[in-house]
Amino acid sequence: MEAKAAGRFTLGRQSSLAPEKEEGSDGDAGELEMPEVIEPTIRLMYLANEGDLEGIEELLESGTNVNFTDIDGRTALHVAACQGHADVVDLLLRSGAEVDPKDRWGSTPLVDAIYYKNHDVIKLLEKHGAKPLMAPMRVQNARDVPEYEIDPKEVDFTNSIEITKGTYRVALWQGTRVAVKQPEDFFSDEDKVRAFMDELALLQKVRHPNVVQFLGAVTQSNPMMIVTEYLPKGDLRAYLRRKGALKPALAVKLALDIARGMNYLHEHTPEAIIHRDLEPSNILRDDTGHLKVADFGVSKVLKVAKTVKEDRPVTCQDSCRYVAPEVYLNEEYDTKVDVFSFSLILQEMIEGLPPFSTKQENEVPKAYAANERPPFTAPLKLYSYGIKELIEECWHGNPTKRPTFRQIIDQLSSIRKQLAQRRQWKVKPLVCFHNLEAMFKKDYSSLSWRNGSSRSTN
Repeated sequence: MEAKAAGRFTLGRQSSLAPEKEEGSDGDAGELEMPEVIEPTIRLMYLANEGDLEGIEELLESGTNVNFTDIDGRTALHVAACQGHADVVDLLLRSGAEVDPKDRWGSTPLVDAIYYKNHDVIKLLEKHGAKPLMAPMRVQNARDVPEYEIDPKEVDFTNSIEITKGTYRVALWQGTRVAVKQPEDFFSDEDKVRAFMDELALLQKVRHPNVVQFLGAVTQSNPMMIVTEYLPKGDLRAYLRRKGALKPALAVKLALDIARGMNYLHEHTPEAIIHRDLEPSNILRDDTGHLKVADFGVSKVLKVAKTVKEDRPVTCQDSCRYVAPEVYLNEEYDTKVDVFSFSLILQEMIEGLPPFSTKQENEVPKAYAANERPPFTAPLKLYSYGIKELIEECWHGNPTKRPTFRQIIDQLSSIRKQLAQRRQWKVKPLVCFHNLEAMFKKDYSSLSWRNGSSRSTN
């Protein structure tokens, strides 16, 4: 097989399992410009995209490898299957093209043809022995299909938009807008398949007002999906970027929502649940402005052991700004890693900036490991009534000295009560003034003055 091309070749239609689609309204990306000098293998991909049968025949007769793959692992058969060129598919298969090659997203020509509803191509591929990808959780007996199973035909991605980390999309399911999670590079990554199954198993167990609601999943066909409620107000990260620093009363109110959801997970029976990725982007806002904990892609369940450990060191490709030092150091950890993350979120709500905002992403976990903590730069009065002390307790270097979320809820409730009392005292003088004014009007409104004497109107 020839070496893979050095550059990406833009095709009219992407792989059906690729994370993003960038097509026009008619499903095509537009005309492709042909460079003057082009390698035969790249030319093969181009001609398969265009449906140029004679050009492909000429290339194959000259010895061009029919199974050439580009940097996405796609072959000319993938391209022709996407575009619906049945005559090209037939020629490629008769010329020795592998019928079921997988691209880097795990998609085959048959999967692509099914996705784009190219029925003639589907029949050709199946005639040559192409097999549909089997979902990892597919069952043999219909009676074993999970109760939560959703028919993928009921999930409408028309006018769908991308949300949250590129793996969630908004869709319509039975007339209701929902959030749909489709992991990227799913079939080419066994770890992601296992993580999907673990997250699905966890979501079935949790029911709480401050935890995102699981609605169902697609597990018996491809692509597999997890469907949850859609919260149109977005995540806490976007909210904080828009609002900046919050007033202490609002910060405490939101912190209570997070703490209640996390306390439910940690006290879940018979198995406690560690979120392990608690950060603003994984906390969603509902229509009332309350918060819900979401995205359990890396969560852990404490079954028998009291602690867990990552299979491999955390690489911090996405974000380690909220990750506890024991996770970064690849040590055993427990529920207290979520308490550490919570402290950083609470401080961010008061400060209006992410923790260690001036440091590069990869520098932050090193700072935590060296027992550094984000500075308190906001006026100290904003940290009154014990907010600062609570944050410091929650990010303590010794996990055993961090409070539980039940204790955090008690402390936050006390702080919230004190903040409410302070607001009440500020309002009282004004209330007293209005009361005095009302009394004056009541006592003297019945009096009229005439010629220096008074007469009651009663």
